[in-house]
Amino acid sequence: MPCPNTGLVRGALAVVLALAGWPASAAPADAVYVNGYVYTVDGSDSVQQALAVRDGRIAYVGSSTGARAVAGAATRVIDLQGRVLMPGLVDGHMHPLDGGTVLLKCSLNYERLTVAQMQARIQACLDQTQAMEPDKWLEVVNWFREAMLPNGVATTRATLDTLKTRRPILVMSSFGHTALVNTRALQLANITARTPDPLGGRIDRDPSGTPSGILEDAAFEKVTALIPKPAPAEDLKAVAAALDAMRRQGVTTFLDAMATPQTLAAFAGAQQQGRLTARAHFAVLITPEQGRDPKQAVATARALAGKYDEGEPRPRPGITVRNIKLFMDGVITAPACTGAMLRPYFANVGTAAEPRWAPGKSRGPEVYFPASVLQELLIEAARAGLEPHMHADGDRAVHEALDGVAALRQAFPGSVVRAAIAHDEIVDPADFPRYQQLDAIAVLSFQWEKPAPDTLDGAQDYLGPQRFQYLEPAGYLAAAGARIAYGSDWPVDPLDEWFALKVAVTRENDPAAGAKYAGRLGSDTGLTLPAALRAITANSSYELHAEHEVGSLEVGKLADFIVLDRNVFRIPPRQIADVKVLLTVVGGQAVYGAPPFAQAD
Repeated sequence: MPCPNTGLVRGALAVVLALAGWPASAAPADAVYVNGYVYTVDGSDSVQQALAVRDGRIAYVGSSTGARAVAGAATRVIDLQGRVLMPGLVDGHMHPLDGGTVLLKCSLNYERLTVAQMQARIQACLDQTQAMEPDKWLEVVNWFREAMLPNGVATTRATLDTLKTRRPILVMSSFGHTALVNTRALQLANITARTPDPLGGRIDRDPSGTPSGILEDAAFEKVTALIPKPAPAEDLKAVAAALDAMRRQGVTTFLDAMATPQTLAAFAGAQQQGRLTARAHFAVLITPEQGRDPKQAVATARALAGKYDEGEPRPRPGITVRNIKLFMDGVITAPACTGAMLRPYFANVGTAAEPRWAPGKSRGPEVYFPASVLQELLIEAARAGLEPHMHADGDRAVHEALDGVAALRQAFPGSVVRAAIAHDEIVDPADFPRYQQLDAIAVLSFQWEKPAPDTLDGAQDYLGPQRFQYLEPAGYLAAAGARIAYGSDWPVDPLDEWFALKVAVTRENDPAAGAKYAGRLGSDTGLTLPAALRAITANSSYELHAEHEVGSLEVGKLADFIVLDRNVFRIPPRQIADVKVLLTVVGGQAVYGAPPFAQAD
């Protein structure tokens, strides 16, 4: 065979590298990943073959030939053998310290339980910790209240008072907006028939006015204030558990959507120990009560940002504090029905045997941040360099959050301030186009967009047929031009990003949920797979004002990416839930690896 013209080969490679922006004098790459399906999530969703990393950043994206050309003698060459390499996942709304903590607590595991089964699970936890009698609190987590059996069964303090213990007990709903406590806990918190409902909360009462044991939103703060906070060492264990769960799922950046001094201190401790394996963003919680003094509330948040924010991102994961978190309402599902609605919830005006649903009298609570308070708070925060992240479940809460963003845009025309509205479970169709008009980012939890106890048993009848068709309106919002980002809301649900992506595309539950929950949810068409993947990468990065550093695979950005065990574009959408992450890389360093990549870095 004739020998190749080496001059021509070198010349061709020089052209390839010049087009890729690789300077002729640049040092070799630290690592190159070749022979892959490199899904970039760039502006055109391009697919390439290879990627090179140098100094924790992406130095080249293109062909395998071009990537090999930038390798030196010490460069690690990883053969992807056709596997998908894509940007690391950016989870735009979670509660990671809580997520790690619940992995270490008495848990009801989000399961459908009868009252008797619930009592047996909690009694087992009490029996295993008898040394804590009689005064140590028992905290129970991951109670799927909306899925209790039979549907609509009531739970009260009597449910817990029958247990064999003298300890105070707090059972927290997985949704995070409802707590069930026993009589001892009510007594310790001094919650009586004379205790008024707090701002942004509700004490459920029996017909005599006596607290039932169910506490909604701010109402359980008097209880949680009594429970000793974990020691810093315990928080570090929870952070470690949370980060381990995240890197196995491929999460390389996240937003803690309810940050407190405790959570910030815990993650700062992990960062100082070199154990932070994802880029940590924090939205500092401002309660409705704190919000009545906007200047002081923003000053407090700004002080926390000044203490913990590490400035411009670097390859090594760090901490960013750029957001504030506001709860506009509670949850739309029964039996809580604390989502703020434009029109009343439906009520059963028939009987249990022969139900007849009609509009009732309750629209849920008033929005926790009234318009005048919200607008002043958002403007004050923007002046301080802080961006809003607002929880809004009901359509009235969403509408008033959008009004707040409109006031913000008017006060700062042409501003680059980002504004996010999380959950958006019910949105008035008249508000669909306002997201695009106001550049308000809808941060959705895709895993809720399916038939399930909360969406069918806990919402369908209570919302009425007209609103139900718009429940979890991802497709409707996308069609109206809204920028959709993703947030798991973990630990409201188990951390399973790939199941959530499957639901985003199919609007279907796991077949194991049973025939009652088969089929698609509502009339929404859902998202395409590229749209769902963009929501959990580029769009969530935009939400966090980090799109110039993460969220897509482009030269100059931080080298945050993952490798998958299968090509999500070449499998039936229902199988997306089965995807496994084989390699998670943050700033060019592998933070998780499964065979065959366990020793890739």
